[in-house]
Amino acid sequence: MRIKFAVLFILFALVAKAEKPNVIIIFADDMGYGDMSCNGNPSIKTPHLDRMAYEGQKWTNFYVAAPVCTPSRAGLLTGRLPIRNGMCSNKRRVLFPDSQGGLPQSEYTLAEMFKSAGYETGMVGKWHLGHKAEFLPIKHGFDSWYGIPYSNDMDANRELINKVKKDKSLPWHKGKHWEEPKSEYWEVPLMQGETVLERAPNQELLTKTYTEKSQQFIRVNKDKPFFLYLAHSMPHVPLFRSNKFKDMSTMGLYGDVIEELDWSVGQVLKTVKEMGLEQQTIVVFTSDNGPWLSFKTQGGIAGPLRDGKGSTWEGGMREPTVIWGPGYVKPGIIHDLGSTLDMMATFAKMSGGKMPEVKHDSYDLSSVLQYKKASPRKEMFYYHGEKLQAVRSGRHKAIFNQAGKATELYDLNLDPGENYNLLDKKLEVITEISSLREAHLKGVEKAKNQLILR
Repeated sequence: MRIKFAVLFILFALVAKAEKPNVIIIFADDMGYGDMSCNGNPSIKTPHLDRMAYEGQKWTNFYVAAPVCTPSRAGLLTGRLPIRNGMCSNKRRVLFPDSQGGLPQSEYTLAEMFKSAGYETGMVGKWHLGHKAEFLPIKHGFDSWYGIPYSNDMDANRELINKVKKDKSLPWHKGKHWEEPKSEYWEVPLMQGETVLERAPNQELLTKTYTEKSQQFIRVNKDKPFFLYLAHSMPHVPLFRSNKFKDMSTMGLYGDVIEELDWSVGQVLKTVKEMGLEQQTIVVFTSDNGPWLSFKTQGGIAGPLRDGKGSTWEGGMREPTVIWGPGYVKPGIIHDLGSTLDMMATFAKMSGGKMPEVKHDSYDLSSVLQYKKASPRKEMFYYHGEKLQAVRSGRHKAIFNQAGKATELYDLNLDPGENYNLLDKKLEVITEISSLREAHLKGVEKAKNQLILR
């Protein structure tokens, strides 16, 4: 009898695994590598992310495509480095409310890939890939969208802020408007589809509302495969959290914000389990770039990594990442390389969706998720705007100047903080990475720059 039961259990597991997995990608905004308690933060409690890491995989070398919002999000959604689709710039690092450009219609997105496999697709949260009608999420494969079109510090009411700020000599990132932020200081639009619901929404409720909208999407689509992209507005400054989380953390306002994001993760997982979908769902949590360190205690922590948002040092592009999925993901700590760029190839393989027909930068990580095999990704290219500033190959990372000459070399296994330059000690490694860089650049065709269109 026991043998029969065991055989039936194995058959059931195989059938369940053969189904297309539901996929949820949760994207924080400006969260640091050291902001999770399971990554060593002594002041912030993240029990739900810690549980995800324990039951799933925690990746220690997981990268985004760029160290700022717009190009990073373009990389995630297309599986292509932003230099290939015009979503990066040396002049304007991200899209702004006066920008006329956005993610081109010719780009094939994760949502469109999932649609090709018969999925329902939904997005909740921050877009930042173009606010004009032709660039919005529902024009790029998403069946629904509720959120804001760009960062929560845009559309600033400068007249109101200057009254609060009083001392006009203070730099923009300093003053009472950051220390005691109010929603009316920023008139960012809250949208659904193509409709603006309101301006200057109550930002204290954004994380809570995004969570509720995500739970609703899961419940409505529980009987069919779905892809949900939950892109939180936090912890991008200005920082807001709901009343329930005020003064909850020992790390002040920033800690409160992260603990509410962790609560949100817990609510999403709870809904997945309540719908009986835990064996059919994969949840990815990561951030779009590193912490905004110029805001000091309101800007998060990069942990052992160097620098943060806006830089191609590790703290700007190596992100806190956990991947959970009891029916698909073999638990463990993964030290191999991975990237948000790899979501396209990975989930195309697991869903049966179509890959883009253009040049892409995406590796299939499904064998790492399911069997903890070695990652096929062995390199990472670090772009600052349109400039390739660094290249990682295996454990080594080389920094290049504007002339393309290597000036620094780090062993990231021994020195993740990039403190000890090995340039003169490993010339053969420099030669190898320089060749890799040259070969990569020869294969890059720059697209029309979308960020400078005004």
